[in-house]
Amino acid sequence: MLLLTKTLLALLLLATLAGIDAVPGRLNDDCPNCADETISAGTMRWTMPLLKLGEKRYYLGIFFKANWYRAAQYCRYHGMHLASISSQEDNDKLEKHIKDFGLGHEHFWTSGTDQGEEGTFFWMANGRPVTFENWNTGEPNNFRYENGEEEHCLELWNRDGKGLKWNDSPCSFETFFVCEVQ
Repeated sequence: MLLLTKTLLALLLLATLAGIDAVPGRLNDDCPNCADETISAGTMRWTMPLLKLGEKRYYLGIFFKANWYRAAQYCRYHGMHLASISSQEDNDKLEKHIKDFGLGHEHFWTSGTDQGEEGTFFWMANGRPVTFENWNTGEPNNFRYENGEEEHCLELWNRDGKGLKWNDSPCSFETFFVCEVQ
């Protein structure tokens, strides 16, 4: 119950900070790409602040950091999936809005992973192979940490101030995440 209360308060705070109107489906003049929308998952319904970028709608998970699995679970619980980025346009739009929220220096999970076969990335959300790529220089590198953990999950990260590029990271790392409405 406490987690639910914290989540609801966090959503209200985000809506206030983003200038989102509380009327579902209505766009706000201060944030033309933001809208509250009702999302259904089974019998449950939530009204969440979403970014509407073209045909896609995203939720930025910025109220807590989670490992890749927990982030995926959170998105699914709320009727979404971790985001799949299929074009430079999608990547650029997400980057712009993440920067507009003042979070351009943070890490964000996507649904990308190579857990099935090392070096072959696919989008867990839809099972499709990654065809558009925007990797940081030298990535993916499947770096192996001292504890034996390797990098198998795809994150957005502004390393070296070159914009939000892709990086493979250990799935256990806790960071922010991007959900996509399917």
